[in-house]
Amino acid sequence: MKVIKTSIQLKVLIEVLKVKNLKIGFVPTMGALHLGHLSLIGFAKKESDFTIASIFVNPTQFNNSADLDKYPRPLANDLDLLEQAGCDAVFIPDVAEMYPKDDIKWSYQVGYLDTILEGRFRAGHYLGVTQIVYKLFNLVKPDIAFFGQKDYQQYLVIKQMIKDFNLPINIIACPIIREESGLALSSRNIRLSTTELQKSLVIYQSLMFLKKNFTSDHLEELINKVQNLYKDIDGVALEYIEVREQETLKDYQNSGKAIALVACKVGETRLIDNMMLS
Repeated sequence: MKVIKTSIQLKVLIEVLKVKNLKIGFVPTMGALHLGHLSLIGFAKKESDFTIASIFVNPTQFNNSADLDKYPRPLANDLDLLEQAGCDAVFIPDVAEMYPKDDIKWSYQVGYLDTILEGRFRAGHYLGVTQIVYKLFNLVKPDIAFFGQKDYQQYLVIKQMIKDFNLPINIIACPIIREESGLALSSRNIRLSTTELQKSLVIYQSLMFLKKNFTSDHLEELINKVQNLYKDIDGVALEYIEVREQETLKDYQNSGKAIALVACKVGETRLIDNMMLS
């Protein structure tokens, strides 16, 4: 596996791949890798000729500096996991590489998706996400990019950005990978205590309850029942659990495909999850 630290080194590699007419699959990450990330590498290897991952903890998408400081950075272990998964190259730039002093101000307008759910609870988050992903896309020049469904709203934001900038990139959302308990794999899970891990299972249980009863109960009553599941659990603070239209995340109108999305804090750790209902 090639380990690349500068954009100049990456440019040389990409030029070689393009001359050889190899299809590039790209998996952007912030490190602290788990089986969910590695599943994306697996999809990339199947769908492309050369797989590139990136590891970069992007400061501009954190609206909480303490959250940025606490974000895990087990780089040596991440590199081992990527190599074992068969990743062909990994780009691990530092902050100065991605945000030089003469950097142009990023002013992309995310739009509606920046006003709901994650956009509402994490002001400025998607501005930072689109900024770094656009930079990485320009450097890696992938044919296909792979994102996890767990960050479904992010996937839709990136999909819209690709359309707005007319980028020649196909974007694929890959299935959520879960623990046997149902808890979605996340780099943040490592910060949960044993007790908090047990309490966090309410997230999966609430999504399954929604899925099981989606066609039999009135939606407003069903949401109220699900919200009540969180009320008696000490140390768990529900931010939102909503049912939205899959393609746009607009309010669900009792027809078409639906998705349930949830965010809550378990102790000091914020977790998100979602599940397709139809």
